[in-house]
Amino acid sequence: MVSLSRALVLAIVQLGDPAILKVLAKTAVVTLLVFAAGGTALYVALDSAIGTAFGIEAAGLGALAAAAATVLAAWFLFRVVALFVLQFFAEDVVRAVEQRHYPQAAANARRIGFGEELGHALRSLGRTLVANALALPVAGLLLFTGVGAAAVFLVVNALLVGRELHDAVWLPHRVHAAEAAPIGGATRFLLGAVVVALLAIPFLNLLAPILGAASATHLVHRAREKGPHA
Repeated sequence: MVSLSRALVLAIVQLGDPAILKVLAKTAVVTLLVFAAGGTALYVALDSAIGTAFGIEAAGLGALAAAAATVLAAWFLFRVVALFVLQFFAEDVVRAVEQRHYPQAAANARRIGFGEELGHALRSLGRTLVANALALPVAGLLLFTGVGAAAVFLVVNALLVGRELHDAVWLPHRVHAAEAAPIGGATRFLLGAVVVALLAIPFLNLLAPILGAASATHLVHRAREKGPHA
């Protein structure tokens, strides 16, 4: 099986592919629009609430409060939103990689309809929100350690992200539901950990889901060539 480092290198090399650049542009624009829409709604709500509570002369504080809240939300929720958005474009990334490196697999892949994509995206979003909510009390107990809370969220989200990226590649090729996943849990976790780490870095966080989907494509197809969990 191709190593994770090799899969990442292959993914980086293909970033200049027009098909990949198109997906990058779409995911970046949609992700930023989601935060812009959220920030606007938050501004309207806070501006109205502050104006009602403290008088019209204080209503301008809503803009400052909304801006601060939007920045905080972007910092904590960017990975959730970016990966949710990518669910709708991951197929384009996978197809671009398959057409260049695995043409036979590309020819045999089944098309996933919008309804199925939406179902996967909503289930992914649900798992992410529930898992992070459950991890929050544990992270709170470890907050005094300085790194414990961050480690908890890294582990939780690495497991989630690794699974989602793997499934984005695997589902169009899976013959039946009971068929074993081609790569093991450890590899999926490491892939997820790399992507989660990149999501925490400004600007690189826009590339992280694309690199993750492309890397997962190499990992899955090379593993399929060797057999499950090779």
